[in-house]
Amino acid sequence: MNSWAQVYLPPIDSSFNFSALYLKHSSTGQNVALPIKDEYRMYVCGITPYDATHLGHAATYITFDLVNRYLTAMGKKVHFVENVTDVDDPLLERATRDGVDWKDLAQSQIDLFRGDMSDLHIIPPQYFIGAVEAIPLVIDAIQGLQKKNAVYAVDEDLYFTVHSDLKFGSRANLSQEEMLKLSAERGGDPARSGKHDPLDALVWLHERAGEPSWPSILGQGRPGWHIECCAIALSYLPVAHKEEFLIDIQGGGNDLLFPHHEMGAAQATVLKGKEYARLYVHAGLIGLDGEKMSKSLGNLVFLSTLVSEGVDPMAVRLALISEHYSLDRMWSHERLDTAIQFLDRLRLLMSRPEVAPTKTVVQKVIDALSNNLDTPRALEVLREWCDETESGMTGGSAGELSRAIDLLLGIAI
Repeated sequence: MNSWAQVYLPPIDSSFNFSALYLKHSSTGQNVALPIKDEYRMYVCGITPYDATHLGHAATYITFDLVNRYLTAMGKKVHFVENVTDVDDPLLERATRDGVDWKDLAQSQIDLFRGDMSDLHIIPPQYFIGAVEAIPLVIDAIQGLQKKNAVYAVDEDLYFTVHSDLKFGSRANLSQEEMLKLSAERGGDPARSGKHDPLDALVWLHERAGEPSWPSILGQGRPGWHIECCAIALSYLPVAHKEEFLIDIQGGGNDLLFPHHEMGAAQATVLKGKEYARLYVHAGLIGLDGEKMSKSLGNLVFLSTLVSEGVDPMAVRLALISEHYSLDRMWSHERLDTAIQFLDRLRLLMSRPEVAPTKTVVQKVIDALSNNLDTPRALEVLREWCDETESGMTGGSAGELSRAIDLLLGIAI
């Protein structure tokens, strides 16, 4: 399917120093440097399109947009792929609840998501792939797993044997009890009888009455969730055969580490014979009024609603990066108001003919981002520059700083 419109990225002077990008590796909790090379491969899990785009989604995609922007500013090529789970139980359940066709619901939310991503100045992926269009790839992947003796049937459904990957569980580093609990909470079926292991993952669901299905050599049915992302990533991201890892970054919200990313990584490892991702990187969840923002609680805040109320999406982006991406954090009107005031302050000062020195400011912003996307530090550097400009210091270039903020932070001043 089509992605959204390309984002303009301003140039940056070659005199600035870009060191290696350090990111928090979810498997270890440690900051790890991406090796400096010419090309990077990043896969970010996309939406299930039935209520896009709430601020939790926005925070996640801004996080990986910052990664993309930093690596691109270094002069590197970023191969970026994102999926859309445009057939899945939650989508079908919502369509049934609302009395609409599931395809119409999915399409309306995908269209809304594209507009939201454009509003937030998110660099679009080279490939934006729906689960439905990827069904042939999923079937190929399942057949590949069958050849590895890693798939078996329960009734007419097909399951992946998770322990066919000897490293299964090493990405999330959870106990068996924790994995069972999260599997049950996040779309798995650990209690189903007939499975070889309660954690084994569904890869092909045989047709169910009243639900969409597709003909295949595997029988009439539809894909499981985890195999969808595995098949898309392996098909659309170029494989560097001489490297230790199939891709560089697997990204998403921190609720995807297990089971989704663990399962997808295990399937890819069995298929290709090498570890899937160099780094597993996860964004924190967004809450509202002291509670996690979730569909079940009905306390979602939607970007499109804020924009329709006249809120500048750049202020929303600024508010969402005011705390570190890896932290679970709360959204509030106060946070948004603070961001609006700061954005107005920056824009006012950028209109001055004389501003405080900017070269060291830009370098400090780059340095902050290289340290695991330390956006709070980057914004503090900009506040210090505002103070200096308001105090009467001169010698800088407002255009230089404005372009750097746009390129690196994605905020158009």
